[in-house]
Amino acid sequence: RTALYTWLIARSHGGDFILRIEDTDQGRYVDGAVDVIYRTMAECGLTHDEGPDVGGPVAPYIQSQRRDTYGKYARLLVEKGGAYYCFCEKTESEEDSGEFDRAADPCRDLPLEEAERRVAAGEPYVIRQRIPAEGVTTFHDAIFGDITVENSTLDDQVLMKRDGLPTYNFANVIDDHLMAITHVVRGNEYISSTPKYNLIYEAFGWTPPIYVHVAQVMKDAQHKLSKRNGDASFQDLVAKGYLPAAILNYIALLGWNPGTEQEIFSLAELEQVFDAERLNKSPAIFDIAKLRWMNGCYIRALPFAEFHALACKEYDKFITRSINREELSKVLQPRVETLNDIAETAGFIETLPAYGEELFNNKKMKTDPEIAKKSLQLALPALESLSADGWNNESLFECLKAVAAANGLKNGQVLYPVRIALTGLETTPGGASEIAAVLGREETLRRIKLAL
Repeated sequence: RTALYTWLIARSHGGDFILRIEDTDQGRYVDGAVDVIYRTMAECGLTHDEGPDVGGPVAPYIQSQRRDTYGKYARLLVEKGGAYYCFCEKTESEEDSGEFDRAADPCRDLPLEEAERRVAAGEPYVIRQRIPAEGVTTFHDAIFGDITVENSTLDDQVLMKRDGLPTYNFANVIDDHLMAITHVVRGNEYISSTPKYNLIYEAFGWTPPIYVHVAQVMKDAQHKLSKRNGDASFQDLVAKGYLPAAILNYIALLGWNPGTEQEIFSLAELEQVFDAERLNKSPAIFDIAKLRWMNGCYIRALPFAEFHALACKEYDKFITRSINREELSKVLQPRVETLNDIAETAGFIETLPAYGEELFNNKKMKTDPEIAKKSLQLALPALESLSADGWNNESLFECLKAVAAANGLKNGQVLYPVRIALTGLETTPGGASEIAAVLGREETLRRIKLAL
């Protein structure tokens, strides 16, 4: 969602959208994660103007390949008094915890010459930011306005680690400046870190970017949506049968509103109407039921050929018998909300469930097992008279209606028993003639005989 908002801000202003891989925390590196980023952005249509795969004027766009750049700027920041060498033996977890007491750090006041001598001698060190002991730091956020913090509440965060790689906080400031980033969009959990970023900008004499801190996505009123806690990622939702365009549309509305009643937006439409000033300060709750509804809207709006192609991939997973797949897709498209609903909805096609004669009881259709038996006995020869060439929804429906009319029965007293016989289910995705058209002549007749 953050990438989508960033992309929309860039595109709506005629700007460039840059893909940068931030991999300086090698301890959290996951094989294949970068491929997921590329694949997700491609599936969503979030094109980028600069990045590792397309190049650009400030390559490389992978932070681990920019190590020398960060070291140079870190040393320059030390010379400017905005940072210092620290030789204290702290574990990496302590360094990154944000709980380091700068007042107790003897290295903070080391003369620069002495610190540089120890560095030259090969003594291990980190470079820490030198936060002013007094005063305040103020920054402006596009959503939350001006935010002021006491410098005394900020820690002397690590900028360069012992392994020579920068921390996320330092690398981003350097890269954002060198890549001429005008807008930084990120989760509002980074608001507390932003004053420290601004102090780095000030120390270098650089102009900070415009900050847009977006509210979190919550799974409920108390818990943040988190992949770490097993909540669905974009890839999980696609695997569950949601269309990328529908997911994108839904997450665009998680924390932003267009100011109208419209809810269905293509990416091109979002680009036209998006305004960052309409981003909400309050967290958004992820509502899977709303996403299902929206996905159903997208499935129904697909051109039939496109839906049929997607559906056939699902049929391949659970249907082995020969059926009229095109007819099945016609039945399912208006009725399913996700692609994964297909197997659940149409499972009876492959395997007829076991059922008892009580299923033929239906007060609304005025049927019971005796009426059903009579209707099936009448329907069987009528259906047998139809050739395979004329076996389609329209001719089947007219045939069964004619059986009812010729025998003084209501349409439902014939159609309902046939539908039960063909599916073994009380609730089905289509009517008797539609399902018979899907199953084909041979299987339809076999199931009616089985019911009798």
